[in-house]
Amino acid sequence: MATKTKNTKSTIIDATTVKALGLATKANDLALNTTEKVFTKSMSLTEKGLGLSSKLVKKGLKVSAKNQDMVFDTLETVKGKAVKFLPKFKK
Repeated sequence: MATKTKNTKSTIIDATTVKALGLATKANDLALNTTEKVFTKSMSLTEKGLGLSSKLVKKGLKVSAKNQDMVFDTLETVKGKAVKFLPKFKK
């Protein structure tokens, strides 16, 4: 009779162990899948953000170049007028 009780306890322990292992495996799979989804989504959003940043920098550089051209054009105009009128004031 002692053997039967020992086998029964062993069977209950084995069944519980298998069930716990199954639950742990499911929890691990869920965690891995969730992590993968979060990582994939964050990478996708990061790529979109980098693309938008790149576009904004390019537009900003174009605007900066136009402003720089306007400044130099204005300086050339002022220089031309200064060269033309300054000799008149020296006399």
